[in-house]
Amino acid sequence: MKHLVRILCLTLSIVAGCQPKDQARIIIAKAIQAHGGAAYDNKRIEFDFRKFHLVLDQQNGRFRYQRTYRDSTGVLIEEVLTNDGLARTQNGQRQVLDSAQTSRYSQAVNSIAYFVLLPKKLSDPAVLADYAGESRIEGQQYHKVRVRFQAEGGGSHYQDTFFYWFNQQTHTMDYLAYSEGGPRFRKAINPQIVGGIRFQDYINYRGNPNDTLSVGQYDRLFESHQLPELSRIEQKNIRVIPLP
Repeated sequence: MKHLVRILCLTLSIVAGCQPKDQARIIIAKAIQAHGGAAYDNKRIEFDFRKFHLVLDQQNGRFRYQRTYRDSTGVLIEEVLTNDGLARTQNGQRQVLDSAQTSRYSQAVNSIAYFVLLPKKLSDPAVLADYAGESRIEGQQYHKVRVRFQAEGGGSHYQDTFFYWFNQQTHTMDYLAYSEGGPRFRKAINPQIVGGIRFQDYINYRGNPNDTLSVGQYDRLFESHQLPELSRIEQKNIRVIPLP
């Protein structure tokens, strides 16, 4: 019977008999397809974000995220995060890092990569996703999904809780919210297709850190214009290159 319910869910999309985790997985799978699907596989993605140049390689379950920039004194910094850990150089010289520095730099690199690779990153094995209901934002109907992470394989986000809003018609990921580092709500803007992948910029809205309201309810605050704009998240000079 459970197998039959799973088939019905996959065939008929979201129906009343589906479990929340099944619903969430189906919604995420449709979103990944809408944003590029197999186009993400075995690719190098390069782009500029603020003062940083990023190179994201993903191939056969392995990843290599490289962030390059110059600090305030002109020193060239290169940080490379892989499945095996982090390496950091200054003007080509390898640095010896303590655990706090390794964690800080790893999180900084991974956070940029994570948001650029959404919603593909929601297919990672460490993701724990639950269906959180329907929502209406700016005249469109959305499915809301809550995402948490297993400690093992969850990276720097494993203690975080995210909410995502997926358009019921286009299946695109149009909004997201999170609380770690300060409550935020993001609206996707300026979609562009490069190499078969949909990339999006975001308007970043600030929540009230003293408010105990879950960021899962930030769609309501956004609709009532209670979230002030904080910043813009923009990727420039995007290139997608197949890896051999």
